[in-house]
Amino acid sequence: MRIVVPAGGIGGARFLRGLRAALGTGAPTTGEHSTESTVTVIGNTGDDITLFGLRICPDLDTVMYTLGGGIDEERGWGRADESFTVKEELAAYGMRPTWFGLGDRDTATHIVRAQMLAAGYPLSAVTEALCDRWKPGVRLIPMTDDQVETHVVVDEGEGPRAIHFQEWWIRHRAALPARQIVSVGAESSTPAPGVLKAIAEADAVILPPSNPVVSVGSVLGVPGIRDAMAAKTVVGVSPIIGGAPVRGMADACLAAIGVETDAGAVAEHLGADLLDGWLVDEADAGTEAAGIEVRSRPLYMSDPAATEALARAAVDLAVELSEAEG
Repeated sequence: MRIVVPAGGIGGARFLRGLRAALGTGAPTTGEHSTESTVTVIGNTGDDITLFGLRICPDLDTVMYTLGGGIDEERGWGRADESFTVKEELAAYGMRPTWFGLGDRDTATHIVRAQMLAAGYPLSAVTEALCDRWKPGVRLIPMTDDQVETHVVVDEGEGPRAIHFQEWWIRHRAALPARQIVSVGAESSTPAPGVLKAIAEADAVILPPSNPVVSVGSVLGVPGIRDAMAAKTVVGVSPIIGGAPVRGMADACLAAIGVETDAGAVAEHLGADLLDGWLVDEADAGTEAAGIEVRSRPLYMSDPAATEALARAAVDLAVELSEAEG
């Protein structure tokens, strides 16, 4: 079965690990014509930022490290056995910002990416090269090779100003009230090579429990991607349980776009034109969303077995809905 997953963040990466286990795949795949992988991940690049002359792609790296066995499991981001000597030395020189935790091992990845980008390679080719080391067992493609960055308009001091999403999220912990979330560059961007082809050839699209605004939402914001996915069977997993985000501060992002922090409200925000099925937690049993098949089951990815079971439930629902349609 060929599945496409638009993903970003810790929840998306961990869900992918469960999906890979549920499908029994995990063989290393990187090339466009490889037939071994059944999962293509379209990674969010809206979180990307340039710091200290390096292009940092947090969501691509989190997926790559998580599936490649190099992630810091406790934090859910960055490298295992990490140190921060470079960060400390940069601070000693007075370099800013100091709020971004750039680890030493992680820095090596960013140096390789920066050098390849400077040499003229597109981000999709750079990502493929990085995955040659980590062997994630899925094909990982950035949503676009164009520069797209998520910015947040906040109220601070004399009035509204726009700051990069990473500053709002990490430095301010999303505590500054957000007036607007803007995907800068999205309107003029195009899907990275292989993205639309992978969607066209997919048997189903599964939306993981990633942030619906700045992770999944950013991927869907690249012209052409949402329309391509809407033509397929699409099943989503709610990132909201009992009126609260499973992890992170998705509630602050939802509030910024005027959507209630509720499993049903998120489904309706994504829309029945996109979603065919929606999995909610048992705490949200009885949730309804017009035109969308809603099922309840345990959503907490508390351990590998629970995560695999959740991924399998999403696949099973996609198969069921696809057969009903066809």
